[in-house]
Amino acid sequence: MNGRKQDSIRLGTHGENYGNWMSAPVFYMVGALVVLMAVLCVISHFIPGMRLIGVLALIAAVVVLILLAWITWIRRQYAFDGGGMMEKVHEVLLSYLDFDGKGTLLEVGCGSGALSIRAALSWLEADVTGIDYWGAVYNYSQTMCESNARSEGVSERCRFLHGDARKLDFPDETFDAVVSNYVYHNINGADKQGLLLESLRVLKKGGVFALNDDMKPRMYGDMEEFAKKLRKMGYREVRIIDTAQEAFGSHRRATLMMLGNSRMIVGQK
Repeated sequence: MNGRKQDSIRLGTHGENYGNWMSAPVFYMVGALVVLMAVLCVISHFIPGMRLIGVLALIAAVVVLILLAWITWIRRQYAFDGGGMMEKVHEVLLSYLDFDGKGTLLEVGCGSGALSIRAALSWLEADVTGIDYWGAVYNYSQTMCESNARSEGVSERCRFLHGDARKLDFPDETFDAVVSNYVYHNINGADKQGLLLESLRVLKKGGVFALNDDMKPRMYGDMEEFAKKLRKMGYREVRIIDTAQEAFGSHRRATLMMLGNSRMIVGQK
């Protein structure tokens, strides 16, 4: 299966706003720290007894400036009009989704709508639902998703809803396919394997899934054991895909881009 239509993909090339995984608020916060440290350095030269504070502030300013340069590079690498890594990861994820495109697809944590829209552009008969909590960190919103879908010409087949990955507001076995991309690790305090099972709860029998995340062992536990658990539950063709290697080209590059533990679990219910 997976007979995706790829020649129509225009994601991010004609005016849409898909944001960036290195979010603007984080970028601005680090920049503000550089400015603050620089101000402390200047002030220390005019106030007696603050020389040590000035030296420490200078060291801190250099460290934070290096950090700013690093995240600026990361932001450029992720950008659709830069290194294109966000788009590359989406392409890898959907390439492992064994979906015939003739039903409904759910994206858990749709953000700016980019992956949902790519799915709608790839499978022209699919109806796509994206849910997200839309917290303030990434500046994403339902309005942004809907605007992007209109721009791409898929608004009639895409809907975007407010939701919580910890408890999806859908009955069991609602969707023919479920995808997610770098979402669960951002949900503080939640059992990560439990989040995966909640996403799979709404998948129809026979439906397919591709769930990608930065699966740090301390957060996720043993994912090979989790895959075995799914097989015992009746899931088929369950595999763990090394997306750090597959999408980024190497674990070193993925680590440099803060996603060194990228892995994806795929299969069929």
